[in-house]
Amino acid sequence: MKRIILPIIVASLFAISCKNTQNAKQEVSKVKTVKSNITDEQLMDRVQKDALKYFWDYAEPNSMLGRERYHEDDIYPDNDKHVVTTGGSGFGLATILVGVERGFVPRQIAVRRLTHMMDFLAKADRHKGAWSHWINGETGKTVPFGKKDNGGDLVETAFLTSGILMVREYFKNGNAEEKALAKKCDELWKGIQWNWYTKGGEKVLYWHWSPEYQWEMNFPLQGYNECLITYILAASSPTYSIDAETYYKGWTRNGTYLSDKEKYGLPMYVKHNGAEEYGGPLFWTQYSYIGLDPTNLSDKLIKNYFDLNKNQVLIDYKYCVENPKGWKGYGPNYWGLTAGYSRNQDGSVGYDAHFPQNDRGVITPTAALSSFPYSPKESMDFMRFMYTQKPEFIGSAGPYDATSINYNNWTTPRYLAIDQGTIAPMIENYRTGFLWKLFMNAPEIQQGLKKLSFKSEKYNIK
Repeated sequence: MKRIILPIIVASLFAISCKNTQNAKQEVSKVKTVKSNITDEQLMDRVQKDALKYFWDYAEPNSMLGRERYHEDDIYPDNDKHVVTTGGSGFGLATILVGVERGFVPRQIAVRRLTHMMDFLAKADRHKGAWSHWINGETGKTVPFGKKDNGGDLVETAFLTSGILMVREYFKNGNAEEKALAKKCDELWKGIQWNWYTKGGEKVLYWHWSPEYQWEMNFPLQGYNECLITYILAASSPTYSIDAETYYKGWTRNGTYLSDKEKYGLPMYVKHNGAEEYGGPLFWTQYSYIGLDPTNLSDKLIKNYFDLNKNQVLIDYKYCVENPKGWKGYGPNYWGLTAGYSRNQDGSVGYDAHFPQNDRGVITPTAALSSFPYSPKESMDFMRFMYTQKPEFIGSAGPYDATSINYNNWTTPRYLAIDQGTIAPMIENYRTGFLWKLFMNAPEIQQGLKKLSFKSEKYNIK
């Protein structure tokens, strides 16, 4: 099932162990319904362990990167079991770090696995330093995402790079093996030619470049959607950097992406591409913020990125509680619209970008579970409901990607890396800020944010 571009969601859908560790595969969780008296901390542990399994037990066995999809039924209509996704693998790197930090997986074995992953990425096809959206996990060759999308994907590369930098920061002061891993991460980061993707010096970044089709995809990165991290990393690069003008002219559309609209009394702050009334799918509040800490983060135009994200999440929540379409099950314990697997009208499995203006009666668990920093109570209510009352929605790696109480508790025994990969990191950022601290304290990120006039008292960025 290939991801598709919906006209109403501009840009957003384009948006296990290596040989020496195979015998050390960790069964990080067991599938069973939890008791209602489980504590919040115990439940968050359980959910993080479940999400970790996607990238630890079910990784693509040669590259050890995150498969694009994992199907419990072992049915792969597109014969793509071997295809890995770069962006989802970046979220997977962050997930593995959470596993190490919490003691869910052994540190030494994780280091060996991560080293294997970096070695694979170093040998895989790159396009002016950027990786393609999909890579053949067996060969390292580019797998086209679409006919002309057979080259570099700068946004997926950014999601991957965010994870690579956090791995570097976590291990850079460790033992010799860990320092060697950090060095590999640093080399991969420095090889990405971010400024090439300005198409010869235009004041905007472009999503794609192909050695065969050049710039024919012609997709400028303009806000607001999930792509902010791409500009942050491009500005922070010590080797192929962009300037601040590219950020403000390109991403912010010369400042015209600001909005004075509100919903349910909550200001929107920015115009969400193709979704200005309610805001876009909730992954827009997550993908760029696995490492980028929005807490009291500001730039020349946005006073507080945390408020921007929190309001989008709460608007989605309030919409689901209001439930204007009358879907069975929607409410305070069952909410959250984002992109992922979906239910077609005939009951078959499809893919869609769910958000209030494209509400299909399908709730995607990652939406609420990955929103913990912004909506801790609402997300915990959802988590408890799923794990204590809806065992049919829980599989071997946590809640299945798509669910619908409305359609007789419909679900599909399938997972997607980009959805599973945000759960453990965002829950951890709520619990301890662990990944935020790693990313925000990276020296190049500090300099890049300053270059773009970002400010954060939390990290002494002035």
